[in-house]
Amino acid sequence: MQGFIPYDFNLLLPDEQVRRAREFYELCNRRRSVREFSDKVVPKEVIELILKTAGTAPSGANKQPWQFVVVTEPNVKHQIRLAAEKEEKESYEHRMSDEWLEDLEPLGTDWHKEFIDAAPALIVVFALSYEREGEKVRKNYYVKESVGIAVGFLLAAIHNAGLVSLTHTPSPMEFLGKILGRPENEKAFVLMPVGYPKDGVMVPDIKRKELGEIMRWKKVES
Repeated sequence: MQGFIPYDFNLLLPDEQVRRAREFYELCNRRRSVREFSDKVVPKEVIELILKTAGTAPSGANKQPWQFVVVTEPNVKHQIRLAAEKEEKESYEHRMSDEWLEDLEPLGTDWHKEFIDAAPALIVVFALSYEREGEKVRKNYYVKESVGIAVGFLLAAIHNAGLVSLTHTPSPMEFLGKILGRPENEKAFVLMPVGYPKDGVMVPDIKRKELGEIMRWKKVES
């Protein structure tokens, strides 16, 4: 049985808690999905540190069912772009409902994905449904939930490092596993270009829901 160790906990005073919570909120509230990238190279150490951060996310039975594949080779990025655009074109022209297209219109997106070529690095996140230990197959648990939480950590880490990204989920995504030579137990979960924003980049003027729209205090019944 795996042992236990003391939890390294630093008790903060309420004022310090509020200060930290407010600063982190203000940091995250400035995060935006960016689709136009500079060609400035991201240091390898930064990429590795943000992925180490993503790897601290909780997971079902601590199975850590994720794999992060970093792509910087221009030829491979271009292969991914061509395959992604093929699926996206089909989606925009035949698969998406009118309501879906109407909801996307204010964001100005279409099936062209220039950012895949332009971003200096792509991070492709794979979800592992199971793992092998020799001839034995060991199942992973709550895979989608666990990987989704890790992607949330990754987005925050990217923004905290002064970089930009977006979550791209062309459907279907089997081509990513084929191009990157991933084993059959790994399924592509999301593709994230990472880099610096292009000078003068514009983003949609979106509004986030107010706290009262997304939170409810459960009232204690007397």
